[in-house]
Amino acid sequence: MEEKKVTIEDLYTFCKKEGFIFRSSEIYGGLSGFWDFGPLGIELFNNIKKNWWDYFVHGKENIVGMEGSIISHPRTWKASGHVANFNVNDYLVICKKCKKSNKVDKPELKKVKCECGGDYDWDKARIVEQMFKTKVGTDQIEAYLRGETAQAMFMNFKLIQQTSRKSLPFGIAQIGRCFRNEIAPRDFLFRCREFHIGEFEFFINPEEKKCPLLDKKHLDVKFKFLDAETQVDGKDNLKDSTIGKILKEERLEEWHAYWLAEQILWIKSIGLEEIKIREHMKSELSHYSSATFDIDYEFPFGSKEIAGNANRGQFDLTNHQRESNNSMDVFDEKYKNRAIPKVIEPTFGMERVFLAILTKAYQFDEKRNNIVLKIPPKLAPVKASVFPIVKKPEYEKIAREIVSELRKEYNVSYDISGSIGRRYSRNDEIGTIVCITVDEQSPKDGTVTARDRDTTEQVRIKIKDLREIMREVVDGKSILKFGKKINTRVK
Repeated sequence: MEEKKVTIEDLYTFCKKEGFIFRSSEIYGGLSGFWDFGPLGIELFNNIKKNWWDYFVHGKENIVGMEGSIISHPRTWKASGHVANFNVNDYLVICKKCKKSNKVDKPELKKVKCECGGDYDWDKARIVEQMFKTKVGTDQIEAYLRGETAQAMFMNFKLIQQTSRKSLPFGIAQIGRCFRNEIAPRDFLFRCREFHIGEFEFFINPEEKKCPLLDKKHLDVKFKFLDAETQVDGKDNLKDSTIGKILKEERLEEWHAYWLAEQILWIKSIGLEEIKIREHMKSELSHYSSATFDIDYEFPFGSKEIAGNANRGQFDLTNHQRESNNSMDVFDEKYKNRAIPKVIEPTFGMERVFLAILTKAYQFDEKRNNIVLKIPPKLAPVKASVFPIVKKPEYEKIAREIVSELRKEYNVSYDISGSIGRRYSRNDEIGTIVCITVDEQSPKDGTVTARDRDTTEQVRIKIKDLREIMREVVDGKSILKFGKKINTRVK
């Protein structure tokens, strides 16, 4: 029997039912493009963000973090080019046939049809401003909610370089909220008006052509690749490629290659193997970029971008220097010169990563007749659920003590409602890695039954070893390796 593929509607219904995501302001009918994270959703989202931060900031000697304000001086967006460029390429068009509105990029104008097959009314196409405006202070100065997180890192570049005592090359990272007045929010969390970007700006002396961190591990990173020439020819044929190969083809520089490889490695480390790399054509490059690559994931609605990597050159620092009349060059001891750095920018749409993980994890198990959310252990919103097999004081006391001990490190639930089978089903649906049952044997010998989410197999574990074992399990090892397998009819 062919496996039924999950739809975006399935994911939305599931997320609402289980408390992952809710439509913002739903009691008033909701507001398109805005979403709220529920109790389970925020746990998963925070785990994703923490994993990202641990990998790219704590795991690298040459990256430091910051958090910028959502509103900055209005001249920020003049210097960045957003005022001149951000609001001129997206058009609102209405289909003559189905009357639905959509967004069309300027380069595609008059080349596309509505998904229903109808033609757009090009005579009534109009630009919609992408940046949200607001008023600040008693003088009601016009300002913007930020459309990206990058500019705070550029404006604080010299302050951070000085206070962190960093020498080139180094990077500044942050994860933060961004706001864009999307013409047609759609596909659940994929295209929103309020969202989080995780990105860093990596600053390099323009004279530095070689990347000493680029090694065989990076050069051998494999992926499916859609190059610019193929797209110009109107085709979408994917090729097998590697970082080393596209570097040899001079599609990007060494530092650019290194960070693209690191992005791919992180994305694969959280279980998202189904990706492709798409090279931007010259006609679609952003105003600041000389080379850009999208990292796409295969969603139910098609292969779409979850991350990107752009070579921004010296564009941003040069423009901020000109607009602010503050020098943005720094002295580089290695090259004995003052230079405005060039910048490589790896970017991640954090809600899109969240949605990709849910898409990959959501599976219907026919044997259990139940949804099983197979989220990677390190990201799972609930690491373990503990429950007594019967509601008696001696069992409940042991279960409560286990919960208290495990909660020192992990999000752990205590569940006494319903049959054991129903409790297993509930936890399978939300991705709980291990279910720990305090049973008749527990008071006698200090052991519990531990059940693996993915296989439903069970082993006996000593209570005193649980916390240490959970560290191994969260790190990716199966709970089945730490105890003696037992037979049970309860799945």
